Amino acid sequence: EVLRDPVQAAECEHAFCIECIQGWLNEHQTCPVDRTALTQSDLKPPSRILRNIHKKLVIKCDNVEFGCATSIKLELLHNHLNDCPYNPKRPVTCSQGCGIEVPLDEMQKHNCIQQLRNTLMAHIYTLESKLSACEAEIERLREVRNQTPITGDNLNQAGPSSARESGAKPHNLSDEEIRWCQSLDEGRVRRWGGMISTPDNVLQGHIRRSLQDSGCPARLLNELMNYSHERKWPGGLNSLEMRQVNRVCYEQYVTRRVPGRQAVVVLYLENQHMDSPFIRNPGMVLIFAHGID
Repeated sequence: EVLRDPVQAAECEHAFCIECIQGWLNEHQTCPVDRTALTQSDLKPPSRILRNIHKKLVIKCDNVEFGCATSIKLELLHNHLNDCPYNPKRPVTCSQGCGIEVPLDEMQKHNCIQQLRNTLMAHIYTLESKLSACEAEIERLREVRNQTPITGDNLNQAGPSSARESGAKPHNLSDEEIRWCQSLDEGRVRRWGGMISTPDNVLQGHIRRSLQDSGCPARLLNELMNYSHERKWPGGLNSLEMRQVNRVCYEQYVTRRVPGRQAVVVLYLENQHMDSPFIRNPGMVLIFAHGID
């Protein structure tokens, strides 16, 4: 066992996992080792010496329970996990005929015929959604035409992109929230097939802490994390079948990298060009097993 996301006590310099010490400090106001007075504000990042010792530790791969016997330095673990052949979420291509990529741990129950049927139905759903959106836009334009004299000035104002070009803040984002959004580095997703659609509470907790450490305002943080699981995603992402059909559409996303994590934030603020089945307001968190630059 090694420290995960280590922090140090400012006075006694004892080191702890951030999650462990925060749980302890919720009940006590002392260091669990020597009982020196300690609060959340007394925690600091580990010293350089501790960081160097920590990253040189040799540990077993996280996928040891799935058969990986690799022992590796902690600083190299992240790159190893991206390519580990025992990673249960590693996307593999079906060799039985359909050629679809599915997570390794779902391959045993994969059914090509059912998969292709679901893919077809998902494609039909996507086309029907786009058709409905087009019909609604046609109806809106008809109403504009019937209610407004057609002149050069108001014809420009009636365009479907006018709301997007107006600079209005979607979801009433504050200036602080917009500045935080723009402070994140742009992300690039190399493998959309590596998406983790059902992250557990531990993984979601790591992502939440990284966003919090980056300065994400609390209200926006809670809303983004609420949309980090497929059960809360829009129709274009909320099932494996839909993701297989719509993967090409995801290349149009503007994404921001979650610092230090294989995850991105897809903000409504920057993705108003996407159709409604592909975006949530104010945004979503997409977590990956690997493939984020």
